Amino acid sequence: MQQLNSQCFCLSLPDGALKQAIKVELAAPEIFDLIEQRCPHLFSAQPVFVSSSQQSAMTAVIQAIESVVAMPAFRDKVLSNAPAIARHGKQAAKGVFFGYDFHLHDEKIGLIEVNTNAGGAMLNAVLARAQRACCAVMDDIVHDRSTVQAFEQDIVAMFRHEWTLAQQAQANTSFAELRVIAIVDDAPTEQYLYPEFLLFQQLLQRAGIHTLIAAPQELTWREGRLWQGDIKIDLVYNRLTDFYLEQANTNALRQAYLADAVVLTPHPQVHALFADKANLAIWTDPEQLQALGVSPELQACLLENIPRTEIVRPDQAERLWANRRHLFFKPNAGYGGRATYRGDKLTKRVWDEILSADYIAQSIITPGQRISGSPALPEQMKFDIRQYTYDARVQWTAARVYQGQTTNFRTPGGGFAPVYTISDEDLADNPQKIGAILC
Repeated sequence: MQQLNSQCFCLSLPDGALKQAIKVELAAPEIFDLIEQRCPHLFSAQPVFVSSSQQSAMTAVIQAIESVVAMPAFRDKVLSNAPAIARHGKQAAKGVFFGYDFHLHDEKIGLIEVNTNAGGAMLNAVLARAQRACCAVMDDIVHDRSTVQAFEQDIVAMFRHEWTLAQQAQANTSFAELRVIAIVDDAPTEQYLYPEFLLFQQLLQRAGIHTLIAAPQELTWREGRLWQGDIKIDLVYNRLTDFYLEQANTNALRQAYLADAVVLTPHPQVHALFADKANLAIWTDPEQLQALGVSPELQACLLENIPRTEIVRPDQAERLWANRRHLFFKPNAGYGGRATYRGDKLTKRVWDEILSADYIAQSIITPGQRISGSPALPEQMKFDIRQYTYDARVQWTAARVYQGQTTNFRTPGGGFAPVYTISDEDLADNPQKIGAILC
């Protein structure tokens, strides 16, 4: 894989392909214009390559985590320390668009975090529409049109399944149709990924589901239902980073959720169980895994493929500071790389702030490296792999190419990139094919 990611300079987005995909196929020139104006570095021009064994290893880690999270002992341990809203009821909704983020270093993989409102899925569907193999030998590894259409249909089916699960949990025998979805985020039109909200809206409305885009303060709670104006909302696709609905502007949404009057996905409980970064300290601690009753097979998978993580505690400050160059520090409830620090970049002032807050320390596994091969772009860039999942099943795989400490969508030549999977057999036994790819 290192050879392909350093020597293949094929372009997956030839001039005009993305515009063609959005303007013609989606009939949405205004969305393309918005992407060009607001986020010109949203899409990378080059693919990232992974081996089939790396893909299998990432899938195994995802399934291992989902198995552990399903254990009553783990749920009791985590939820007992979570905000009360995370313990509300028996939540039937699985949570849409989990994102399992991995670093790949040589042939090793390392899960760096789990997100429960991972953005970019619809943008990657658009990216796949615009993909083109650099030569005929790659035709069997790129996504064809039917694959993208199946992914989009899966997205619609996922929301409908969340709705059905909630109705079943409430013993609702009438099974009303899912009619209205609200995509909710703070100041949605100002969000960097607002173009994706518009793409979701288009997709869902083509499927016959009326779709709103709203800020939480635009919602009202009355007559036992959640409303925007005079429109009753059935399901909220939650893009808020107020994971536990603690801010005043979420009052209506919080009331509706606690009254089981709206399906909220993803919801506070799945954030606590999956995305709180303190969970990484459980998944990489053999003593805690053993105490929870996790099988030896699952323990081995987690311990091998998740960098060792621990809670930052003041009584361990001296040891952690001495070892800081090998550690990455992240807030338990952080997102989007905010307030994260490589240990070798820490100042004493920031270190004191970390000690007074809720942080984890994670052993560093370096991200993958992608060589651009273009004099107009940075020669060397980093990448991570995001696995979009629903109910423990991988729906789509994408890469994020960047420079700097964390993914940022600000790097020329960076952004979301397609991921091409090469079989281990081809890597080992078919040097002619690899040589052709490197054309």
